[in-house]
Amino acid sequence: MRSARIVGVMELICGLDPEALDRARMSRDPRFDGKFFIAVTSTGIYCRPICPSRYAKRAHVRFFGSPAAAEAAGFRPCLRCRPEAAPGTPAWLGTAAVVRRALRLIDAGALDEGSVATLAGRLGIGPRHLLRLFVRHVGASPLAVAQTRRLHFAVCLLQETRLPITEIAMAAGFGSCRRFNDAFRNAYRRAPSELRRAAPGDSAAGSREEVVLRLAYRPPYDWDHVRAFLAARTVAGVERVDDRGYARTVRCEGGQALIRVAPLRGEDALELRVAGAPPAALLQLSTVARRAFDLAADPQRIGVELASDALVAPLVRTRPGLRIPGAWDPFECAVRAVLGQQVSVAAGRTFATRLVASAGIAFRGGADGLTHLFPDATTLAAAPLESLGITRSRAATLRALARAVLERRLDFTAAPEEVIAALTAIAGIGAWTAQYVALRALGEPDAMPAGDLVLRRMAGRAAGLLSVRELEERGRAWQPWRGYAVMHLWQAAGSEPRQMGRCA
Repeated sequence: MRSARIVGVMELICGLDPEALDRARMSRDPRFDGKFFIAVTSTGIYCRPICPSRYAKRAHVRFFGSPAAAEAAGFRPCLRCRPEAAPGTPAWLGTAAVVRRALRLIDAGALDEGSVATLAGRLGIGPRHLLRLFVRHVGASPLAVAQTRRLHFAVCLLQETRLPITEIAMAAGFGSCRRFNDAFRNAYRRAPSELRRAAPGDSAAGSREEVVLRLAYRPPYDWDHVRAFLAARTVAGVERVDDRGYARTVRCEGGQALIRVAPLRGEDALELRVAGAPPAALLQLSTVARRAFDLAADPQRIGVELASDALVAPLVRTRPGLRIPGAWDPFECAVRAVLGQQVSVAAGRTFATRLVASAGIAFRGGADGLTHLFPDATTLAAAPLESLGITRSRAATLRALARAVLERRLDFTAAPEEVIAALTAIAGIGAWTAQYVALRALGEPDAMPAGDLVLRRMAGRAAGLLSVRELEERGRAWQPWRGYAVMHLWQAAGSEPRQMGRCA
């Protein structure tokens, strides 16, 4: 076994000490899948908690909070339970804010071409301090986390697609096949071609024109709610929701693509189909899909945290798999939130559809009703917005939003609190819109649009409509999962949301 490159032991993993982790290991409970990983010193292999292999002796077992931490300690992935196929780890939820943002940036590809020093600079700290934080909270260096992310995605492509290995190397963010082969052999002790030959014959799905990937989650998952929420907001020409699932047009590195997402029957996973995207865009598209469909959520942990609240607890028990339906693109989400200010969901959807019809970008090879891309900031800044039927002040707000993006005063990859501050600095955008964008487009689990009328009514119940300040005070009991409490209250009201709160 390789010697560890990083020496550091996390005292607790997901709030569990080693003895509790060992009991979880012995249970093989799928609810722990992806929360921690089991390494066996006698074999040099690490596994998921659900691995069907024989139980190892406790003396030979070590626990890690992430695949990167296990690999940094010299262990290689199990080829039977495939750690790369586990649901996204929620390990960062309890870490320092700077580590959460760093992991978010790494997930967005910050280290695919950039350096650790550049990443640290974006976080406002030095690279040595960033390394210390990662060793303490994640158990691995930023580079180890980034490389594990790339390698695991490569394994998924090897076993689930028919893409040539050369294209897989590029798709996983390696600059050359040689670098890919070296990293792969170092982690898996075999060549990529050997792993592909060992895969089941029917595991490769789709074609070179359409890539099909399996995105795992922790059950339960309330697909019906996600589907209904997205269907109520579908923008014609850009999105479609039907019995086949959710489909939409997207921009990606090097062009345009069509994505489709649907549940896999009998599996705790969604199926992501990507057509028309170059291989280099696949990793980012799968990352966005995981965030947009909230696949890293831990419903058990969220349920426990909200169980003590008299208002929300019964709703959680009724729909334990409720997720936060995300938005595919943060800028698009912000535009649509502005269009929907102080009007119904249906009216906001009508305005967005008119915007796409007048300023949307034609989608090459559009079919089945998917004909346009949502306007980008450059297009929106010059679009004749008054023809949409919105007020002049709202049109001015949209143009100001587009200019803020073009002038880089608004960066959606920044920390959520920075994005919220930048949004509210734009005339016509207030706390409701900023919190709504943080909730749906940034995947911020503690975001709460306190100005929302439905939330204020639902939280007040017999006491009547709460004020914004009263709702903020009431919401303290839901932290750090206020976003999930919001979704439960919107769902319970039968309108998510029917009317927007004031944004002034």
